[in-house]
Amino acid sequence: MKYRHARRERRAFVCFLLPSMIGVSAFVLIPFLDVIKRSFMTVMSGEFAALDNYKRVIGNQAFQIAVKNTLHFTGVAIPLLVLIGLSAALVLSKINDTRVIKSLYLFPMAMPTATVVIVWRMFFYQQNFESLVASYLWKNIGYMLVLWLAGISAIPNELVEAAQVDGAGWFRCFFYVKLPCLRGSLYTIVILSFLNSFKVYREAYLVAGSYPAQDIYLLQHIFNNWYVNLELDKLAAATVTAGVFLFAFIILLNVFWNKES
Repeated sequence: MKYRHARRERRAFVCFLLPSMIGVSAFVLIPFLDVIKRSFMTVMSGEFAALDNYKRVIGNQAFQIAVKNTLHFTGVAIPLLVLIGLSAALVLSKINDTRVIKSLYLFPMAMPTATVVIVWRMFFYQQNFESLVASYLWKNIGYMLVLWLAGISAIPNELVEAAQVDGAGWFRCFFYVKLPCLRGSLYTIVILSFLNSFKVYREAYLVAGSYPAQDIYLLQHIFNNWYVNLELDKLAAATVTAGVFLFAFIILLNVFWNKES
């Protein structure tokens, strides 16, 4: 009986995952494997080019500027988003009726990117790095609040009350009781913010076009320019390089997080 029950569970597990695995393989894995193959080939003749495409991409000055600006944006925007989101969530967690407030801070998530760009063009006459950071914060603060509020609401009140009975003030309650309980939420928020920060160049592209100011020339700009010029071999090599970097960062962050736990 146990063997039959285990077989039925495995069969149900496979049947549950099979449709999604087929979809992911058809629309994600197989196309990405094709991109990897193209990154080692010439675009015109289709001959094997070894690492020539990667050398051309890494040595390209425009690519170096785009990578530098993207990392600069990520290093500035993510800490600001995490801190502002946590601060706002701590304040909102004290409010009992937050239905109207929820509608307000989730409103930017419902707006299309093109609409967001039009709004920020109205507020900022000069499009620069600061306006790009501001638009990213405004666009993403909503789901940050949702995640932080979910983590805060999951903290047992007994822990906070016990700390207060022992004489702990707000500062000690936050750093020694609430913050350790929010480690899981912080990990999820950092990963999602990091991935979304590599998507913000949609806004930068719509705001400033193909050739913006140098401080907001991001990866999307150079990817778009190579696509328009049909330099698909360089585009494939750059895509693989960026994908490997993202994957390596997430793996290292996961190792560091588990080590600190």
